[in-house]
Amino acid sequence: MKNSNTLSLFPQYFLYKFPPDVDSVIVKVVSKAVYPCSVVSIQDIVCPVYDLDHNVEFNGVYQSMTKQAAITVQKKDFLEEQFFVVFVIKPEDYACGGSVPASVQGNETWNLRRMKYLEVTVVPSIKESVYVHAILFSFLSFFSFYLGSLFVAFVHYIRSRRKGCSGGASPDDGSGAATSQPITVSTAEGSSYGAIDESSSSGGQQLSPLGSKAGCGSDTDSSVEEESDFDTMPEIESDKNVIRTKVFLYLSDLSRKDRRIVSKKYKIYFWNIITIAVFYALPVVQLVITYQTVVNVTGNQDICYYNFLCAHPLGVLSAFNNILSNVGHVLLGFLFLLIVLRRDILHRRCLDNKDIYTMEYGIPKHFGLFYAMGIALMMEGVLSACYHVCPNYSNFQFDTSFMYMIAGLCMLKLYQTRHPDINASAYSAYASFAVVICLAVLGVVFGKNSVWFWVLFSIVHVVASLGLSTQIYYMGRFKIDLGIFRRAFMVLYTDCIQQCSRPMYMDRMVLLVVGNLVNWSFAIFGLVYRPKDFASYLLGIFICNLLLYLAFYVIMKLRSSERLLPIPLFCSVATAVVWAAALYFFFQNLSSWEETPAESREKNRPCILLGFFDDHDVWHFLSATALFFSFLVLLTLDDDLDSVRRDRIPVF
Repeated sequence: MKNSNTLSLFPQYFLYKFPPDVDSVIVKVVSKAVYPCSVVSIQDIVCPVYDLDHNVEFNGVYQSMTKQAAITVQKKDFLEEQFFVVFVIKPEDYACGGSVPASVQGNETWNLRRMKYLEVTVVPSIKESVYVHAILFSFLSFFSFYLGSLFVAFVHYIRSRRKGCSGGASPDDGSGAATSQPITVSTAEGSSYGAIDESSSSGGQQLSPLGSKAGCGSDTDSSVEEESDFDTMPEIESDKNVIRTKVFLYLSDLSRKDRRIVSKKYKIYFWNIITIAVFYALPVVQLVITYQTVVNVTGNQDICYYNFLCAHPLGVLSAFNNILSNVGHVLLGFLFLLIVLRRDILHRRCLDNKDIYTMEYGIPKHFGLFYAMGIALMMEGVLSACYHVCPNYSNFQFDTSFMYMIAGLCMLKLYQTRHPDINASAYSAYASFAVVICLAVLGVVFGKNSVWFWVLFSIVHVVASLGLSTQIYYMGRFKIDLGIFRRAFMVLYTDCIQQCSRPMYMDRMVLLVVGNLVNWSFAIFGLVYRPKDFASYLLGIFICNLLLYLAFYVIMKLRSSERLLPIPLFCSVATAVVWAAALYFFFQNLSSWEETPAESREKNRPCILLGFFDDHDVWHFLSATALFFSFLVLLTLDDDLDSVRRDRIPVF
């Protein structure tokens, strides 16, 4: 059905009767003019018809409207299988984001001339078969990743069996020669820790032999004390300042603590994020159920900011497609956990067999952060689905909280790879994430027009960047206390004023200078332009810092004559391609809770995939895939070092 009508101050309504073979329809209303503000209501066939401004909201389902409105109507909700479409012009435009024009203020007859031309179209909605196809597509698409992972695992199993039959490869000592002897590294008496001894390793330590006690035990050994109970670097606490401030650091310098103690430290990330997820998710689920119930009971569709031209209801849910599209985060997060678990089991098996590769070669394997990343990816899907039950101003943080945590955990994992002994504790990391989430909430609430907030945030941002840079540059040996300003002044005076010398750690300095310039640019941009979407602005800061650090890591890896194996290379390319496609769909704004509901509906667009999913759903699919590939990059990036001695692996 299609009808064109000129709507004046006097309300109008039309009758629509469902055809026998149609179970649901979409009532689409379009106008070329933004104002005057109007209301579109769907009401049952009862008397009286609520067609006045003060009572149109008392019955049925309704939306405020400027240029576009769309309401999905189901036959099961009407006993007589017919309904009224009611149109009402509001006496003022405030509800739609407008105001009384200055030229007519004080004119008592201005509202009598309020008229609007509307075009009404009623079209059948999608059939049940489309729901089935969409559900199958969503699950089968991501189950294909499970099949791919099984295939890769099978190929690795076959290759490992062949290597086992042929005797395997010998460890690489870093200079092209092969050795199978235990590594003994000594520093000549009187030599400096900052000098490189060509005749020996640069580690300056005795690595554990095959039969050593440190390399045996299981990570789950209940007799292992917590790290805080005793010094895990006995008799070298005073040497930390010497070892960690060497000009040339190698991985053996920063992997001196007991492996079991460090592994338990990193597993705290996993257990803490599970606790956070449970306590965070339960009230979120309760809240969004309440929101959906209010929408269904009151009929007020201005509460939730859907893309109404592609909002397909199922049961009590008004936009099932926006919820279904988040299944990828959950399925791929669980798959990543399985991949990490497989690696963890193989690693434990090698430790039990006292394999020299595992104990003395390659990057030390600690999987706690990887497990935490997998849980974070799953929770991002759960909370994003909860947000899309009824997206609005009050629950925006549900959709972004775990994105901050994912970005932070990825940066921590990348840093931990070559700094296993000095990474941040789980408690301080999650406390920092909590501060970030609080800032996100404050930014959305106060950041629109408050200059003082942006000034305060920019100061905090710059100071935090400088403090973190100092910790990274000095490998955690620059204490942050009341004397930090005096020590910082002395460093600047001696290195920059008294003698303008070359930085001791040039690579780190380049990274930190570029990183600070990027963060200061973000701070200045925020202070000058004060972007409306503070949550996305803050997430952009995290993503840019992560990409910057990842680019630095890969460049330094290639510069150190290391290489990328086929799997991490493929995952890196896939990550870049999928992220580029995902961001394209992310910036296709289909709604905005920063505006009025009527203004938000002007951005609504039809479905683009299977007649069921819109642009934002495609963003969900692609972002889940991109995050999965990003995690695989971090998991496999240094697999080429598994046969390289740790005293030959540089730290950067």
